[in-house]
Amino acid sequence: MLQTLKNAWKTKELKSKIIFTLFILLIYRIGTVIPVPFVEANDFANTFSGTILDQMNILSGGSLGTATLFALGVSPYINASIILQLLAVVFPRLGEIAKNDKEKMNFITRIVTIVLALITSIGYYFLLKNGGALTNAATSGEGPVWWLYAIVIIACYCAGASMIMWLGERINEKGIGNGISMILFANIISSIPSFFYNLISLVVSTYSYTNNTWAYALVSTVFAILLIAAIVALFMFVIWVTGSERRIPIQYAKRVVGRKMYGGQSSNLPIKLNMTGVMPVIFASSIVSLIPTILALCGVTEADTGFWGTVSRLLAADGVIYPVSLFILIIAFAYFYTQISFDPIEVSNNIKRQGGIIPGIRQGRPTAEDIKKILGKITLVGALFLGIVAVLPVVAGPHILQPIIKWLVYGSIPPSVGLDAATYASIFGLDSTIEGMASIFTFGGTTLLIIVGVVLETFRELEAQLTMRNYKGFL
Repeated sequence: MLQTLKNAWKTKELKSKIIFTLFILLIYRIGTVIPVPFVEANDFANTFSGTILDQMNILSGGSLGTATLFALGVSPYINASIILQLLAVVFPRLGEIAKNDKEKMNFITRIVTIVLALITSIGYYFLLKNGGALTNAATSGEGPVWWLYAIVIIACYCAGASMIMWLGERINEKGIGNGISMILFANIISSIPSFFYNLISLVVSTYSYTNNTWAYALVSTVFAILLIAAIVALFMFVIWVTGSERRIPIQYAKRVVGRKMYGGQSSNLPIKLNMTGVMPVIFASSIVSLIPTILALCGVTEADTGFWGTVSRLLAADGVIYPVSLFILIIAFAYFYTQISFDPIEVSNNIKRQGGIIPGIRQGRPTAEDIKKILGKITLVGALFLGIVAVLPVVAGPHILQPIIKWLVYGSIPPSVGLDAATYASIFGLDSTIEGMASIFTFGGTTLLIIVGVVLETFRELEAQLTMRNYKGFL
């Protein structure tokens, strides 16, 4: 990868694309800290703790918790893409537009994105209002004044989401491609420093609050090292599985054209184990988080005692319904995405036209059925891999990681302080550190898949462009 990046940097055109992409990402990161008028969201992120908005905050680079201009992130655009891809399967006319007229399809996607951004902005405004994140002028006004403040705030967030879409399209047009994925990647890696900061704070706090007892600090240090080692191991495992593929052998018959003989060679049809990439995870996460997000935007919390409070608790990330639903939807979307991106009949016809044959399988329909059978098995394995990697941290974060951290911290607090361990930890801010680190780890599987997918896809794109520019033809 480093050699690919080095070669791309030496190529003038690719170097310009890389610099342009980094410039667009810099503009985006500046937008994530630009405040919106009449909004004061200093402690607003604390209301996300333990809710699905934690994940949205991570995917937005923390701007959702600070209520800045780009608070909505790429969610409106991704949701618009999901909706249109699903509708393209149901409505043949839309499917024809998606295949034959990319420009018109992009225009439709932009319109749907703006509509979803407007709806989300309205809900986000009421979430800010119910959370006390608006200025006194925006909340104390009566009559038309109240609506004027609301219109300004909603228009800012809607414009921010539209600008994110525009920045992503500029990366696709003049950058290295994968614009929305690159923005999502930049958001995720921006939360990595805070994770390590919380991890270091945990070790330092354990040492400071235990009368400088190195034994307790050593335990927390070993735990931090093991946690980092587990993340690195999972990272390497994801890369290994993402690069795995099943190769179907193909034998090409010999044929004579003029005075030359062609064919007679053996090749293979590579089918990647994780053909769909991270798209099933993004789609499934968006759908599973839809109802909890709507409830949160309407001001419903898990602490509420009514019917909607019960629904919010059932659909929470640390509940039972969320991980089970996420796992099932990931498998379903993996099959769906494979069906619309890989056609066994078309592949079989291409092999037949080129004079190829799978050993032991007749050409035509038997070949298509054999490829379809192999594809179904590979898709199941890839979907299970995506589901486990995405769901395991969701289960381990609140139920395994957080209890272990609290046991280490609370157990290391000496009884001589005269306070309950939980109260003592809460006074010194350890609870917020623990919950913040656990929340990042909870959605670590999804973010890890996105990081690996975007990095590998970007480097494949760079390698393809390098091959095009360095190809010297037949000599």
